[in-house]
Parts: sequence; C-alpha cells; structure tokens
Amino acid sequence: MNIFQFLRLNKDGCPYLAMRNALILCGTLLWLPGLSAWAETTRLERVLMNKELRACIWPEYYSITYRNPKTRELSGIDIAITQELAREMGVKVRYVDSNFSQLFESLEQDRCDIATHAIGITPERQLRLQFSQAYLKSGLFAVTLKNKEGLQAWESLDQNGRVIAVAAGTLMEGIMARSLKNARLIKVQAPGTREQEVLSGRADAFVTDYPYSLRMTELTDWAAVISAPNHMPTTDYAYAFAKGDASLLQRVDTFLSQIKKDGRLMQYAKQNTLDPIVLLK
Repeated sequence: MNIFQFLRLNKDGCPYLAMRNALILCGTLLWLPGLSAWAETTRLERVLMNKELRACIWPEYYSITYRNPKTRELSGIDIAITQELAREMGVKVRYVDSNFSQLFESLEQDRCDIATHAIGITPERQLRLQFSQAYLKSGLFAVTLKNKEGLQAWESLDQNGRVIAVAAGTLMEGIMARSLKNARLIKVQAPGTREQEVLSGRADAFVTDYPYSLRMTELTDWAAVISAPNHMPTTDYAYAFAKGDASLLQRVDTFLSQIKKDGRLMQYAKQNTLDPIVLLK
C-alpha cells in the first residue's frame, strides 16, 4: 500500500484533509522509521548514542561552575562531578552557558540535558522541573562594603531607605521578596551584576549564598559578608532536568549515591572549600 492509498483508506483514523495537512496530522513518522525510533529513545539512550552530555552551567558561580576570566578554564565542584560522571558513562561533557533566569527555557527548549550549577530546590521550580537528590545545602549571606555605616548585622538590612539587590531568577529573589518589609528589593538582570549595584551605591547590599560569598571574600578587597540568622531558610541544591523522561535523572542519582559513599563528593567539596555545606545523606 502506498501513502496515497493509506490516506484514502484511513478516514476513520484521520480526517480527510488536503495532502499537506494529512501528511502532518496522520503519522508521517510511520513512513520514516529512523525518526520514529529516535523519538522513542530515552534521554539517557540519546546521551549514550551521541556520546555527549550537554550540561548547562552558570560560569560566574564561584566554586560551583566558574570560568576564570584570564585563563578561560572552568573549575568548581560541579565541573569535577560532571567530568567524573561523563567518564563513567563513556561520554564527553559539553558545557552550555546559562544562568538562573534562563533555567526553565534552557531545559524545556532542550538546550541541555541537565542543569549542573547547584540548582536550589524550590516549590516554584518543582512545578516545572524534576530534581536529583540534593548534594549541597546553603543558607543566605549579605554582601556589602567594608565598614558600611549602619550595616554590620543582618537585622540592619530591612530598614526604610535601604536597597537590597538579588540576581534575577535566583532563589534569593523569592526569599527576599517575602522577607523584606521595609527595604526596597531590586532584581539584577545580566549583563548587570549585583557587585556593580553595591559598588555604584545604587544598592546597600546584595544577598547571595555560601559559594558566591566565597568569591567575594577571596577575590575582592572591598566586600564584607554577613551571615543570615538561623531563622532564615536554608535550601537544598541539586541537579535539574526537564519534566517527563526520568532516565538520565535516575542515572545521575545512582552516581551521586556512589560518590557520597566512596568519598569522592567530599573530596570535590574540600577542593572547592565547600565542605561546610556538603550533603552526604
């Protein structure tokens, strides 16, 4: 039976349409077995067949997925973890630059297979993404100028006239929007940075997490870091995937369980000064 006979005989299965629309609506893929087989493969199978794992990173994330501006080399705990994961899977890892404001579209538009820049697990993100088991846990930290008048404690952030900056799309955006009652919150979009807002005087401080606070203390001479009190929330960090197929997620979870037990996760954490926030269970 040729395709024209098929279209005439299958009026019950498909509406009788013009040839162009019929070809689209009535299963052209049935006549293209290669494409049909590709559509039926799992994400893990596609990664293994392509011998490439596409990992989204935020290259400004110190100790996590940081690109040195001078050498252009990547470093951080998630670089070490993904390299080891790819080695065990027998594939190469290809890093795709992204950020937290692009997190959803990067995964949902299939720009990468996995987001590997320490994604905080939040209820809002869980509505659209699926997550691996957690491997880090961080609280909040405020970064301001050294000797900033009247700003030496967390309680002095939320005052009338204060301006507090957060990076758009980060978990800090939601937490600070809910917790600030008096200060004004500004959400910084790339290519702008929170550091520029503080240095320029447009913001009194910015709120970040433990890894990024390390960047400020280790790479600048102007930053003072203030830890949030115990009553402020902490967040588990994991790897994120698009909703649906969980095959790659399951493979990553198995790997994370292994490196927690055999000491590799703690080794990578210590190498990047993240051992205070690593999760081994």
